[in-house]
This record gives sequence, C-alpha cells and structure tokens, in this order.
Amino acid sequence: MLASSLKELEADGLILRTQYNEMPLRVEYELTPNTNSLLPILGSLSAWGKNASK
Repeated sequence: MLASSLKELEADGLILRTQYNEMPLRVEYELTPNTNSLLPILGSLSAWGKNASK
C-alpha cells in the first residue's frame, strides 16, 4: 500500500525519489517545490476542519 501511494505521488510530481546503489538499498523521498507550495493551503484546510467539527 505504501509503495503504491509513493509511486502515485511521484507520478503526480509531488515527490522526488532518489535511489542509491548501496547495500542495503537506500531510497530517499523529498517534496517538490509544487508540493511545498501546497503546504499553506493544506494548513488552512486543516484549521477549517478543526473549527468545523466544534
């Protein structure tokens, strides 16, 4: 499930995946600039959801 979600996020351009040829295999993920621009919007939606449930 996690691998599938990560592949979808990568395909959508929301995360970058870097694989290193090491043993054991190491993979790193990072947010793209597009994703970073969504963080304030997601924060606002979270605040709205918390206030709406009160």
